Amino acid sequence: MERIELDEARLQGQAEIWRYMFSFADSMALKSAVELRIADIIYSYGGAATLSQIASCINDGLTSPDITTLARIMRLLARRKIFTIHHPSDGRDSLYNLTHSSRWLLHDSEQSLAPMVLMENHPWQMAPWHYFSQCVKEGGDAFKKAHGCEIWDLASRNPDFNKLFNDGLACTSKVITSAILSGYKQGFNSIGSLVDVGGGTGGLISEIIKVYPHIKCVNFDLPHVVSTAPAYNGVSHIGGDMFHAIPNTDAIIMKWILHDWDDEDCIKILKNCKKAIPKENGKVIIIEIILKEDGSGLFDEIGFILDLAMIAHTNGKERTEVEWKKILEGGGFFHYKIINIPSLLSIIEAYPDDK
Repeated sequence: MERIELDEARLQGQAEIWRYMFSFADSMALKSAVELRIADIIYSYGGAATLSQIASCINDGLTSPDITTLARIMRLLARRKIFTIHHPSDGRDSLYNLTHSSRWLLHDSEQSLAPMVLMENHPWQMAPWHYFSQCVKEGGDAFKKAHGCEIWDLASRNPDFNKLFNDGLACTSKVITSAILSGYKQGFNSIGSLVDVGGGTGGLISEIIKVYPHIKCVNFDLPHVVSTAPAYNGVSHIGGDMFHAIPNTDAIIMKWILHDWDDEDCIKILKNCKKAIPKENGKVIIIEIILKEDGSGLFDEIGFILDLAMIAHTNGKERTEVEWKKILEGGGFFHYKIINIPSLLSIIEAYPDDK
């Protein structure tokens, strides 16, 4: 009996290694669906379409796509529940339907993850993952090993990569901003002024001021970044460097900024944040992933995957609450509160008192 159980366990282990070995196939099938705009095509047919209808819309009908290859890709995506297949009882062609998952792949949706799928699965972004073992052996930056420069440098000198990168970040920003506004309603009420540190072109702060027009809002980022920012009513764009100084304000908000930096740099940024806000009632609103070692929540697994993405793309890391507490205290923030929002990120509300 023990021998049978051992054989079954070994066989199960073998099956798992096969699955992990080819887990990239899920990402590539998903990427191809986004590139071919399959979700958009199905949506244009009212949410259900046959394989022939989908194929007829690829290449704008100018050339005939390989419908057999399309069918094989769709078969896997249906197994992964990205799409569903309905087989009519009257023998008509099967219908592919959208799901809650594939609706996140609609390009023209207000909230879409399609640009992020394309960005994370582009060869530019995938190449550094092949340098992990080299990083373990000798240290260093995986992205720099793959491309000869850091990710920010490549973005500054390669317009195509810069667009791919910014489009990916912009779509995730919309998704996270919506979660912040719905899950942190009381947090903005008492704020008179707010600076978004590392706010890019102002996407987050422009949405905050729409809901809280009483707040004096500043979007703060590097000069070459804010120089391209559009004008928003009630928002001032200020160029600068968060490692040098941050404009004075009642509160600071930082969304997915600190995870890009190591502990030493995070502490430098937090110290500058402390200098910029009042000691009595100032606060820093940090929106980041909080890793939970034994977490079984909806987004807990993805946190550990994104931590490896930090190895691939930056010098940063995702952090546990203990690790966050360490850098917060290093930056002079000895009290904090964690607020859960409907997102893979959480809010850490940090206060500069020394009590």
